[in-house]
Amino acid sequence: MSDDFVPWVEKYRPHKLSEIIGHENVTKRLEFYAKKKNMPHLLFCGPAGCGKTTSVIALANELYGDQLRQSFLELNASDERGIDVVRGKIKDFARSLALSDVPFKMIFLDEADALTSDAQHALRRTMEQYSRNTRFCLSANYSSRIIEPLQSRCAVFRFASLHDEDLQKIIAHIAKAEGLKVDEAAEKALLYVSAGDGRKVVNCLQACSASGNHVTGDEVYKVASRARPKEVAEMVQLALKGRFTEARKLLDELMIRYGMSGEDVMAQLYNEIIALDIPDAEKVLLVDRVGEYDFRLSEGADERIQLEALLAQIMLIKSRPK
Repeated sequence: MSDDFVPWVEKYRPHKLSEIIGHENVTKRLEFYAKKKNMPHLLFCGPAGCGKTTSVIALANELYGDQLRQSFLELNASDERGIDVVRGKIKDFARSLALSDVPFKMIFLDEADALTSDAQHALRRTMEQYSRNTRFCLSANYSSRIIEPLQSRCAVFRFASLHDEDLQKIIAHIAKAEGLKVDEAAEKALLYVSAGDGRKVVNCLQACSASGNHVTGDEVYKVASRARPKEVAEMVQLALKGRFTEARKLLDELMIRYGMSGEDVMAQLYNEIIALDIPDAEKVLLVDRVGEYDFRLSEGADERIQLEALLAQIMLIKSRPK
């Protein structure tokens, strides 16, 4: 299939380790493994969209080249997370001999932190039994959900969220390739809504390109269903000044105009409260209230009522006696 008919996330996914942006310390070690054609089992940990899956696929491309299909098995553990997949599909692939120039095959378990505890315990013995002819690569958003015996069998690579300068390189590369004009306000908006997630930047750019070749800040916020930071900050300031009715009206406008969910508003509220120029004692109380109401939303409470109650709490905290 032509690259014109695939999502930009796949179209612009690096296929070589040298093309990966933002993780030079990791790719340098992976390039050494590819050069030596030998490596330990690997565990990649880090937030979503930071390049874990891309790094594994690029490593597999460096190792196997044209023989990739017969030597590399990719499974998403969140779909196939039970013990049966370890005893069946994984074991069948692991026990067969490698037919490529590289003396081992590779099994990639994406989102391995979704594997059940039984499946993880079954996997640790499989990794030992077939380590001569198969290497395992695991990726996880939360390393704490991977059992300690699995972690100790792997070389652990920790990925951080992408820095703004790394995201700017991605934006510039795609804009040049697709003939897009991304103005300064749009770039700042992309950095804000992505929060270090490279995948989110690429998807947002592709969505914005549907409206024309000129990407603006307004378009980015609409596509991402996020409010402008200054609008959320204004809502918080109104509540702090005791103007609850105006703050509530602005909340209604934000949720209607941008189609934001309660969780989205809560996340932006938290970011703006952290940035407020108020005494730390008041900021601590506000963060405590945000945590409380965020928990209520996660338990299924009505989002409009809880958000308006939070605005009321912000007003009361500011107006309480010193």
